[in-house]
Amino acid sequence: TTARTMFLRRIGRSLIRQAEAATSSGFPEKVTVSLLCPHEAVVHKVPCDQVIIPGVIAEFGVLPGHVPTVAELKPGVVSLRNDKESENYFVSSGFAFVNSDSTTDICAVEAVKVADLDADAVRKGIEQSKNELNASDDVAKAAAQISLDVFEAMDAAIKASN
Repeated sequence: TTARTMFLRRIGRSLIRQAEAATSSGFPEKVTVSLLCPHEAVVHKVPCDQVIIPGVIAEFGVLPGHVPTVAELKPGVVSLRNDKESENYFVSSGFAFVNSDSTTDICAVEAVKVADLDADAVRKGIEQSKNELNASDDVAKAAAQISLDVFEAMDAAIKASN
C-alpha cells in the first residue's frame, strides 16, 4: 500500500465519522446568520429558515445542514428568510462562510438594507460611473467599471423590491 492510498483511506474514514456524527445529532432547525462589515455587525447570530447569497459563480440558498462552503460575493442582495417574511440587504462584495454547524457568516465590505437605498443617488452614481469610463488612465477606467457594476446591482435590487 502506498502512502497516498493510506492517506486517502484516513481522509475517507474521517469524512465518514463526520457524516455519522451529523446524522446522529440531527441538523438544527434554523441557519444562524451573521452579516458583518469591517465597521459593524449588521446582523448578529439571527436564526433563519433560509439564506440566499449572491455568489460570484451563482446565487445560492443555504438551509440547515448545508455543506460547508466558502463563496466570494458579487454585488447583490442577501436575503434572510423566515416563514413568508424576508429581510434583504445589499452587499457590495466580500465572502460567505457556510459552516458545518449550520452557522453562516457573511463578511461584506459594505452592507445596507435594500429599503434604505436611495434610488436617486443610485441613478446619479450610474451616470457618474459611466462618465468616468472615458478616463485615459487604465486604473481609473477599472475603478469606474467596478463602481458602475455596484451601482447597477443596487439599481436592480431597488427595482426588484418595488
